[in-house]
Amino acid sequence: MQVRLEQLSKSFGSNKVLKSLDMTFPERRFVTLLGPSGCGKTTLLRMIAGLEKATSGEIYFGDRRVAHLSPADRNIAMVFQSYALYPTMDVAANIGYGLKVRGMPRAERAEKVGVVARVLEIGALLARKPRALSGGQRQRVALGRAMVRKPDIFLMDEPLSNLDAKLRATMRGELKRFHLDLETTSIYVTHDQLEAMTMSDLVAVMDQGEVQQFGTPEDVYDQPANLFVAGFIGSPPMNFADVELSSVADRPVLVVAGRAIPAPPQFDLSAAPRRLTLGVRPQDVRMAALDAPDAVPGTVWMTELIGSERLIEVEVAPRLRITAEVRSEVRAALNTPAAVAFDPARIHLFDPTTGAALKRR
Repeated sequence: MQVRLEQLSKSFGSNKVLKSLDMTFPERRFVTLLGPSGCGKTTLLRMIAGLEKATSGEIYFGDRRVAHLSPADRNIAMVFQSYALYPTMDVAANIGYGLKVRGMPRAERAEKVGVVARVLEIGALLARKPRALSGGQRQRVALGRAMVRKPDIFLMDEPLSNLDAKLRATMRGELKRFHLDLETTSIYVTHDQLEAMTMSDLVAVMDQGEVQQFGTPEDVYDQPANLFVAGFIGSPPMNFADVELSSVADRPVLVVAGRAIPAPPQFDLSAAPRRLTLGVRPQDVRMAALDAPDAVPGTVWMTELIGSERLIEVEVAPRLRITAEVRSEVRAALNTPAAVAFDPARIHLFDPTTGAALKRR
């Protein structure tokens, strides 16, 4: 079912948590609300669930306004960070509790619980109590309790944050598979960009109660709308440098730390401000010869081995360091001269006053 927000706002006293949001969550898509703590993503999820009332604006499920409906009447299912299992009930009772409350006969309830347990591969755990389960097993039970109801909308509030790194990686794939099995609209809240990028059909990047960008994972990574999105998405984070737009032999150049490099051709710079912010991801930076015409020289500040890759941080000006992600075989000694060069096609440019990305050709 499609979820639509129209001019949705939420305030707690003088604190504006959400500011006039207009969004549409397409039917059967996996949509992630991504942002730092305090950006409003959990409040938005709770408003969709009916656990918080809007200060102004409307929420629609399909063509139906739902502001007047209680959470029980919205046909949603929600998985919390804490799992919220009933400790005195076994796994089967936890999964089937919502069906029992709705008056479903015991035999039919047991059949539906069994189907969900097989999908989640927890059939052997149905007689256990939550205290006898691992973190991953408890997470599956919480998911099963939501899945068994066949909700129109599946809401998840950081459900993997209590798991260890290895189990989180496993559960990311399983959650995506569960979404496809459910054939429902899923809205997922996280501050972990890896979760958002790997699981989502669409990502809404939020900050200070506003949606900074709403698009596919590829869109927000390859074409960030502003400096916030560019800095928040990507690991290691994007490099930023203040640059000056100039020209050499009637060709536009960017002056980076005193060195002129060709301006990237994908931008129309005829009306651009003279001062810009250049952004480039470490994966799009290479180590170059000191005398290379497109290189920016400096000194090796730090190196860090990260498995098959190595991060080399080069200080090209006081308090300006550029990180390159290169193969682990590439070596660089600390405090030695080095130079970095950027892939022109992968350079991003931003207006430092507004933070907005420059439009591409």
